[in-house]
Amino acid sequence: MGDLKGVDANLIVVLDAVLRERNLTHAGHSLGVTQSAVSNSVKKLRAALDDRLLVRSGRQFELTPKAAALQPQVAEALLQIDRALGLHAPFDPLEMPRRFYIATSEYAMATLTGPLMQVLDVEAPDVSVDFSPLPPMHPGIGPADLLKYDLMIAGTGSGLFGKRQALYSDELVCVVSRDNPWLRDGALTIEDLSSMRHVVAPQGPAENAPDPMLRLAELGVEAHAAISIGNFVPVPAIISGTPLVGFVPRRLAEQYAAPLDLVIADTPLTTPIVVESAYWHPSKTGDPAVQWLLTVLRRTAELIEFGTQEWP
Repeated sequence: MGDLKGVDANLIVVLDAVLRERNLTHAGHSLGVTQSAVSNSVKKLRAALDDRLLVRSGRQFELTPKAAALQPQVAEALLQIDRALGLHAPFDPLEMPRRFYIATSEYAMATLTGPLMQVLDVEAPDVSVDFSPLPPMHPGIGPADLLKYDLMIAGTGSGLFGKRQALYSDELVCVVSRDNPWLRDGALTIEDLSSMRHVVAPQGPAENAPDPMLRLAELGVEAHAAISIGNFVPVPAIISGTPLVGFVPRRLAEQYAAPLDLVIADTPLTTPIVVESAYWHPSKTGDPAVQWLLTVLRRTAELIEFGTQEWP
């Protein structure tokens, strides 16, 4: 394993926890040992690897370039050991508190975090979640990016690598200001959409990414994209009080319609669907804690989709 050949095998488990948690205290919690014990192990690792492993960035820690390069090697090594010896222990969130790291789209951040906390408050009050924005979609999110997190949550069409599980869906609806001059009887025609200036939130490189602009193009309409922005969440605020038009998920539109004096307009377009999915690195498939988290997210998705949940 290159740089790890001279490292005591007992330290590999600590190294994995430190690279995953990026915090000595949190690594200790995940291993069930004290922060002092982790600190002593990290001193040995730093000496053996000739690298600090973690560097402070603001109020948090980031992996050094060498540590980031080692992370997939360490994860794969532990996975192979687990497979060989059958060491996958069940994860009990009441006995094994853990901090999970999830990178999400801004739309998932706006719609998922509240319901997820409701579920965790009931099922695992000692479990915590650290949410981060998704890394930039260009030039693309690769396997190394996915390894930095327990899960990533993004819309279908984002082109993410890894295993995937669909969570919940939403339809894209057309939103305009209530006093938009093009709006008549709550509706917009194809001709209106052709003449209006659009706020566009591209959803990724995949062919199945939902894109109302492509739907318009299929109808022979070359709509004018006045503003292009990386995610749906700012779109309602940008449109408010202007003659602009845009398409956002219905849950987002309904959340901001009253505060921003917006209207969900009827259009002749077939409603595009966006699906939020959880993605994880294949090496984490055998991690009982990650699989438990996916189960919790499925229950959270029920709460989002139907507003109620059947508790086990």
